Amino acid sequence: MKKLLILVFVLLFSGILKAQEQQVVVPYTLADRDRAILTNAKINTLEAKINALNDKMEVRFESIDKQFMYQQKQIDDIKTLFYWGFGILITLFIFMLGYMIWDRRTAMQPALAQASKAEENSRNLIATLREYSKKHADLAEILRTHGIL
Repeated sequence: MKKLLILVFVLLFSGILKAQEQQVVVPYTLADRDRAILTNAKINTLEAKINALNDKMEVRFESIDKQFMYQQKQIDDIKTLFYWGFGILITLFIFMLGYMIWDRRTAMQPALAQASKAEENSRNLIATLREYSKKHADLAEILRTHGIL
């Protein structure tokens, strides 16, 4: 049995070694050479087309970059305009608020002066009525009912 296994192993191993030994010879004909030359020519043509397309794309990208830079400059100009506009509007609002406060104060000064004068006149009138009520009992009674005396 051992001998049979060794024999089978040797036969299989020798077959594998023989298969590796063989070299496959492929004949290279003139038609194959012509096809290789045509393929090389087509590859060169395709490379030239790709280079031309690449150059066109670079030109387009450069024009797009110029347009983008121009639009970016316009956006920056619009931003600057908005900043100035909002600055002027805020300044006007602050000025209007200050003017309203100043106008209110100046408009209220005569009214406050008149109110203080009316208050003084009321005090004088009350003082006069108190003096007069000392001589007239009926007026003194009226002033007491109203809490003035």
